[in-house]
Amino acid sequence: MKITASIVTYITEHEELQKCIDSMLADGIDHVYVSDNSPSDDLRSFCEKLSKVEYFFNGKNLGYGGGHNVAIKKAIAEGSDYHLVINADVYFNTGVIPAITKYMSENEDVAMVQPNVLYPNGEQQYTVRMLPTPANLIFRRFLPDSWGEKMNYKYLLKFNDHKNEMNIPYHHGCFMFFRVKCFDTVGLFDERFFLYPEDIDITRRMHKHFRTMFWPGAVVTHKHCAASYKSNRMLLIHMKNMIKYFNKWGWIFDEERKKWNTEILEKYS
Repeated sequence: MKITASIVTYITEHEELQKCIDSMLADGIDHVYVSDNSPSDDLRSFCEKLSKVEYFFNGKNLGYGGGHNVAIKKAIAEGSDYHLVINADVYFNTGVIPAITKYMSENEDVAMVQPNVLYPNGEQQYTVRMLPTPANLIFRRFLPDSWGEKMNYKYLLKFNDHKNEMNIPYHHGCFMFFRVKCFDTVGLFDERFFLYPEDIDITRRMHKHFRTMFWPGAVVTHKHCAASYKSNRMLLIHMKNMIKYFNKWGWIFDEERKKWNTEILEKYS
């Protein structure tokens, strides 16, 4: 069994990247691909000193999905069985990767797994969610928190204690553990999305054919910097890409979204 992983970087701090890579290599990941979207290859010398780490300088910013696709194509070509898409600001203790691979080997219909994701202070991050509606986008970005509190309670699955597994069609892109052969059915990340909704898009495409599981038997830590809440430029990128997402899947008349979100409320409330 071969397990690979990829990190997409953009002017990423060495210390943060090192901590993420150390977590993976100490826990059974066989090979790590660093796909660098930065304007210069400053990370090259850092990565080339590390064993089991392969560095790609993309020469331009391919976006989140495009950067990971560079690595996933290499993982497929080299016969990987499982592939982890991970953010550089994620780290974890030993036992996470063996636990997830054991779970997936026992559940052949599972295409991807997201473990329980916590903030560094131990608080719950709500990283598996209902499929978003245009209203979710408007309330979360532009209206007072109190107005969208009830909507967020449902959208972020805050009604659930996150102590049991759930089959959910939206996994956050910070930690997505894939069964590689499922890419043959679904394809890779949609590179029309530069940043933000590509994790929603690929999870729901996987969910059409397989189970896409939140599994709390493993726990990871995510520092999580919500860049689009702090930068007008990133907010604009987020909005442009969410418009592309709704153009692809439907703004109002998305029957699949309606069906799956209803199922989530019925099963997990």
